[in-house]
Amino acid sequence: MAGLNVSIAFFFLVVGVCQALRWLSRRLLSPGAYGCLARELAGSLQLCTSCLELRMLAEIGLWGGGFGLDVVLTLLFLLFTVHGASFDGASASPTVSVQEFLLFESNLTATAAKLLAQGAGMGMGWAVTKLYWSWELTHFHLIQNLIASECSSTIRTPLHHAAFVEGTCSFLYHLVLLKLHQSHWMYQVPALAMTVTLLTYIAEPFTGAFFNPALATVATFQCSGNSFWDYIQVYWLGPLAGMLAALLLYQGNIPRLFQKNLLYSQKSKYKIPKARVVAHVEGDEQRRKRKGEKSSSEPQA
Repeated sequence: MAGLNVSIAFFFLVVGVCQALRWLSRRLLSPGAYGCLARELAGSLQLCTSCLELRMLAEIGLWGGGFGLDVVLTLLFLLFTVHGASFDGASASPTVSVQEFLLFESNLTATAAKLLAQGAGMGMGWAVTKLYWSWELTHFHLIQNLIASECSSTIRTPLHHAAFVEGTCSFLYHLVLLKLHQSHWMYQVPALAMTVTLLTYIAEPFTGAFFNPALATVATFQCSGNSFWDYIQVYWLGPLAGMLAALLLYQGNIPRLFQKNLLYSQKSKYKIPKARVVAHVEGDEQRRKRKGEKSSSEPQA
């Protein structure tokens, strides 16, 4: 269990460093630069390093460390709970940023800046994790360094099925995210962490269960077994299609693309009882009659 303890200490260190980066940049940068750049970069760095270390534990620790899948899933739930509580509004996901753009919550410039910051953060996270593994602090990292040059694709199912799996995971995640968008963070954070944990448990044997294009790019695109276009279809087009489907189902339309609601008819929230409407009309008619009788009875000059 010594190797597991080192990994847990690494998780704490990463969260602490990224939290310090957020604290410092919040005080040095303007709110716009912080929200679009520093916050997304810190969140992506934190997410990437944590997920790469956790994937290493899942691949090597299950047989090399003697602990079961329940340990990995528990760590995954706790990590995403900590991420949700510490990200300070960052998404660290291209599909979430595109969703915000389609909902008019972000303009094109801010969205492009977020995507660039996420790519930079993921790249930094990959470099930091590789450097950390090179120190070989545990036998897990020693084995990881030995097999790193021969990594194989995480697509373990036919291509169309893999794209469907990633798209379905993205669809369900974004549906939960949209539903909880206005909820208090105390309910939103554990619900999203539980959703990620459940989807990972179900989909991991097929595609690795990324449903985050930026994270999938740094984690698996360099591995052999599939072409670059195969990875694009599964890990980029699949999640984007799932996000669009979730947005269309939840909203009835995609606000930036369609003004008209395509799925749901627009009805008034308040319904007036029919009997009340009839009584109101009859009352108006009686008032008009009385007014007409009064005007006809007046003497003419």
